[in-house]
Amino acid sequence: MSATNSVNPNPAYDKMLAARDASKLTAVDYIKNMFGDSFIELHGDRRFADDKAIVAGLGMLYDTPVTVIGIEKGRNTKERMERNFGQAHPEGYRKALRLMKQAEKFHRPVLCLVDTSGAYPGIGAEERGQGQAIAENLMEMMTLKTPVLTILIGEGGSGGALALAVADEVWMLENSVYSVISPEGCASILWKDSAKAPQAAEALKMTAQDLFGFGVIERIIRQPKAEDAAMFESLKLLVLRTFEKNLALTDEELLERRYARFRKIGARQDQQSE
Repeated sequence: MSATNSVNPNPAYDKMLAARDASKLTAVDYIKNMFGDSFIELHGDRRFADDKAIVAGLGMLYDTPVTVIGIEKGRNTKERMERNFGQAHPEGYRKALRLMKQAEKFHRPVLCLVDTSGAYPGIGAEERGQGQAIAENLMEMMTLKTPVLTILIGEGGSGGALALAVADEVWMLENSVYSVISPEGCASILWKDSAKAPQAAEALKMTAQDLFGFGVIERIIRQPKAEDAAMFESLKLLVLRTFEKNLALTDEELLERRYARFRKIGARQDQQSE
């Protein structure tokens, strides 16, 4: 038990801290362990620039070609500055969408690995259409005619995370979080005191365990460690089986199920129709 927990037990905030832990695996680590040397990174949105906060490309999952898109925070200070701390600009989301549309053309499944506190809120990003880029991703992903799977591997913050999470299934690592706002931001708005972030984390119901109970996500994944070959092999098989299941559907069935998935979120069970 952490020192913070012994004074004020708060498992939700502990999960938040674990999701931000600089020593945890990042998107690049998952890509390396799952796709190895088969991964080929692709760059640029064909409009403005290449956003290094989003790593995207093609890889082989056993014998299945997959489009992989990951939000990368970096491991040390130099890497984090280069990756903008995992806060993507609009060109990052447009790069992701470009590759998703390419995947649709060749009927390749798409795997998204999300770890961000949110989209970059800077003036330049806003000038280049940050809100529009995120909204366009939400709209296009809902009707993307190829299977999409999203895994939250750390923080899943606001629209910056949701822009890569309109998927057939959303999974979370056991120590990841997913929320419309950070606990600090929520506490600052509600109580004008960011020190109340632990209370906000509990109220937001942002942990994988909370969200699984609400039906927001489909699966909780055990937290892997570096070079945990057995864990990554198990994860690869789970991902492959999910893609195979959805690749067997017609385009109409795939889109209907994806639409139904989001329509039922937040609905009371006794009000849902079969």
